[in-house]
Amino acid sequence: MAAQPASSYPELERPLGVAILAVLVGIFGAILIVAGILFLINVAVVAVVGIPGSIGGAGLFVTSVVLIIVGAIILGLAAGLWNLRMWALVLTLLFVIFELISFALARDFLSLGFILALVIFVYLLAIHRDFR
Repeated sequence: MAAQPASSYPELERPLGVAILAVLVGIFGAILIVAGILFLINVAVVAVVGIPGSIGGAGLFVTSVVLIIVGAIILGLAAGLWNLRMWALVLTLLFVIFELISFALARDFLSLGFILALVIFVYLLAIHRDFR
């Protein structure tokens, strides 16, 4: 019989909602990275071709770098959610709270975004014991 690798954490079953949320967050992070890469390609093409009157290359370059960095951070957050890490839960809850406050300040309580953020917030609070 083969020995099981020792783990510092007991094996927990990943809740389906967390798995779905982690995949969606990961897809969003990947989209941001792809957008940043496409912006970088645009900067390179504009620099080579020298199209006059186009958006400033420096501003688009900075935007693309920021998109790539934020996308990488969001991919890391998705990995943390997938692995049920407590820091990922805390960061996700902070982001959802920020979204709820944004919708509340806009007095947009009946929008799909507010309702979805509220459902995600309540769900994550309900299953917080699964995170380690």
